[in-house]
Amino acid sequence: MENTARLGILGGTFDPIHLGHLRAAEEIREDMRLDKVYLIPSASPPHKTAAPVSAFDHRLTMTRAAADLSPALETMDLEGQRAGLSYSIETLKEFRTLFGRDAALFFIVGTDAFLEIDTWKSYRALFDYAHFVIISRPGVQRQGLRTIFSELKLKREPHKSEDIYVAPSGNRVFLKTTTLMDISSTHIRERVGAGRSIRFLVPEPVRRHIEEKRLYVTHGDAG
Repeated sequence: MENTARLGILGGTFDPIHLGHLRAAEEIREDMRLDKVYLIPSASPPHKTAAPVSAFDHRLTMTRAAADLSPALETMDLEGQRAGLSYSIETLKEFRTLFGRDAALFFIVGTDAFLEIDTWKSYRALFDYAHFVIISRPGVQRQGLRTIFSELKLKREPHKSEDIYVAPSGNRVFLKTTTLMDISSTHIRERVGAGRSIRFLVPEPVRRHIEEKRLYVTHGDAG
């Protein structure tokens, strides 16, 4: 079992990907001793249907440019290859097919997203395919997690220093705190729309792509 691949999965709209996403991926990779973290841009986010989202090709290009800055990160275009809305359950099924039943998959999600997990497609089945790593985000508290954990029948695992819960499937749910960088894609889009600098909020290759393609210039509040 020591040679089992340990793979992180971090999905998102990434409109655009920013240093907060990347720092969280880096810290979770290190803390959880993951071999790699895969960044998965959502092609058609189910929860963003009421608001415009930048073209998938742009978001994929920016995510790849960001991932190229670290040997531990890799972008996968799984959801861009599928028709219809991008559901996490389908992505996890594909990962299991690609990497086999023995790979240890860690699905990384922010607290704010996890608090809405009961609105996700087949959300109970998600825990059959992967461990979960829930990371804190600025301004989002954990109080609501206990109710969801109870509803999902997650049981607290005794541990010396960490919050770890066990799903009925046997997969675990880890509560983690990473460096809190109060950066959001919405704020970045708004700054671009207002003609303000986003340098040091996003990786430089991402900033250049946004500038060259004139993204967010007239729709800073999109997505």
